[in-house]
This record gives sequence, structure tokens and C-alpha cells, in this order.
Amino acid sequence: MVKTLMVANTDWYLYNFKLSLADALREEGFEVVMVSPEGEFCARLVERGYRHIPWEVGRQSMLPWQEIGSILALRKIYNTEKPDLVQHFTIKPVLYGGITATTTGIRHQLISITGRGYVFLTDELKAKLVRPITRLLYRRVFSGRGVRVIFENEADRQYFVSGGFISSEKTRLIEGVGVDTDFFTPAPEPEGAPVVAYAGRLLWDKGVGELVEAAREVRSRLPLKVLLAGEPDPGNPSSIDPKVIHAWAAEGFVEWLGFQENVKSVFEQSHIIALPSRFEGVPTVLLEAAACGRAIVASDIPGCRVAVEHGVNGLLVPVGDVRALADALERLISDAELRRRMGAAGRERALRLFTKQRINQTTIALIREMLAG
Repeated sequence: MVKTLMVANTDWYLYNFKLSLADALREEGFEVVMVSPEGEFCARLVERGYRHIPWEVGRQSMLPWQEIGSILALRKIYNTEKPDLVQHFTIKPVLYGGITATTTGIRHQLISITGRGYVFLTDELKAKLVRPITRLLYRRVFSGRGVRVIFENEADRQYFVSGGFISSEKTRLIEGVGVDTDFFTPAPEPEGAPVVAYAGRLLWDKGVGELVEAAREVRSRLPLKVLLAGEPDPGNPSSIDPKVIHAWAAEGFVEWLGFQENVKSVFEQSHIIALPSRFEGVPTVLLEAAACGRAIVASDIPGCRVAVEHGVNGLLVPVGDVRALADALERLISDAELRRRMGAAGRERALRLFTKQRINQTTIALIREMLAG
């Protein structure tokens, strides 16, 4: 039996984004072991029949030598488990795990790059200082013969290839983690004033502040309610202070729902789904919203362009442009028939391109190709 380790920086990530792939791999006869820091989702992974190995790694520290203990702990896990294949998700598991796998003799690494992230997409001093060492580490990790790297959008793949991080033959384009189109199904729009929903971590980088500002502008002309489904992420430098969120809610048109186990219920309460993010791989929430037949407003960035075809199943707006965001929201709020057409087009697009079955089987085919090689 082929053993594979799935390694991420949170158990939340493994449960929400990789459980379907793990299930598909297990059905194909693989032994799947989860590796991440301990959290509330570990028990759920164990309940689903997966062994979970705790691995502590910081999320705010940015230099590898600050986390020698984490790297050594991962090395011990790899030496003990002796997997045939390791799968690395999120930047620190990719970098630390990639170096560790190479030095412990693991022959096959499947790496997922879900976006360029903070280090490469911001001009903050901290990011600029860390960028050179991050580039060096990426090149070191990607140089291994048994490494294959999945990118979620073509722009990110080209950035890494043209930047000399990796040769193109080691890369694959697999757009997102897929969506369960049997669960995420269309429902009628709710009665009453139009509702715009955001579902995800409450981060400034996700454009939540711009969304509230744009909604405030639209509300001066049209009735509107905003639902924020999610929590701040203290481990992320872009996390929004809860005091700010409570202040928005106090204005009367924003409702903070907190973390929602069933995001489908959020879509069912909404007319429009918004994600004015600054950077994304391929946002799963937009694929799910499309499968639920909801019109979308999102940033005009590579990851969102995969999920949203402008004018077909949603509207794309420039990053950080509050006025354009307000105009897009107002257009959809004012035109129920346009929302209906876009919702239907989104459902068709999800069924054609983004089902979990299609994404999982493409990934498993790549894994079998790697093992055969």
C-alpha cells in the first residue's frame, strides 16, 4: 500500500480543502496520514478514519532559522513514517517540508501553490526583507527530481516558471480543489431587501474593508444588507481587529455571523456573493457560490478570473476600487433578471469545470504518474 502524508499549517485547511482528495485517495487504495498543528478539526479527521500526527509550526514568524525546532520535528516524522509520497500545502510546509523530504530520502513530493501570497504580492518592508531568502528556498525545494508542483491559475504558474523558480515540465495546472455540486445546489433567492454575503477569513487582504465601504455607499441609494461569515485570523498579519467588525455591525447594515459550519446556508440567505480580495489562488468559496446559482462580484485578479467569467456569471472589478465595487453591487441589486441569468451560468460552469470528482481524479492521475516515474 502506498503511504502518503498530507502536510499543512492548520488542521482546518486539511479538513476543509483536502478531505475530499484524501477520501478519493483512500478509495484508490492509498494510506493517507494527516500532519498539522493540533486544533479543533483534528478530532473530525480522526472520526473520518485518518491518523493525525501533531506538528507545531508558527504562522507569524517568517525566517526558517527561527523555527529550527519545527523543521527537526518534521524530519523526525518523515524518518518515522517513511512515506512513499508527501503532499505539502501552504508556504511553510512547502518550504520546510520540501527541504526535509529531500534530506530524508523521500522520493516523491507533490506541492500545491494556491497563490503567491503575502511575501510576493505586498510592498511592506517585512515582505521585501524576507523575499530573497524565500526565493532561494523555493528554488531549492523545486530542484528535486521527484517534485511536481500544482498551480491553481496560469498567472501564478507563469510567475514561478519565468522567475526561474521551477522548470515548466515539473508544473501542472489544476484549477482549485473542486466543489461538491451534489451538496452545493441552487436555491431561490430570499424575500426582502437584497443581501450581499462575504464568506471567509476576516482579513484586510480579502477586501472586507472595501466591501463594507462600498456597501455603505450603495446603501445611501438602495436598501442593502451585508453578511460577514467568518472569523479574524490572528495568525495572519492582515487579520481585522474584532473591534472594527463590531463597529461595522453597530452601523446597522452589517451582520457578523461568525464562523459558519455550513456555508451553503449563507448563500441561501443571500442574493450576491462578494470577494474583493487582493490575491487568491482559485477561491473555493466562489466555486461553491457558482454551484449554488448565485451571482458574484469579485476582484479582477487571476484566481478570481478562473471562477468568474466577467459579465457571464458575475462581475469583476479592479482591486481596491471602492467605487467600481459599489457600481457592480448596485447593478446586480437593481437587476434581478441579470442575477438569475448569472446564477444559472455559474451553476453550469461549476458542473462543467469544477466538480470535486474531476479535480480529484486529475490530481490522482498526476500522483500515479509520479509514482510510476
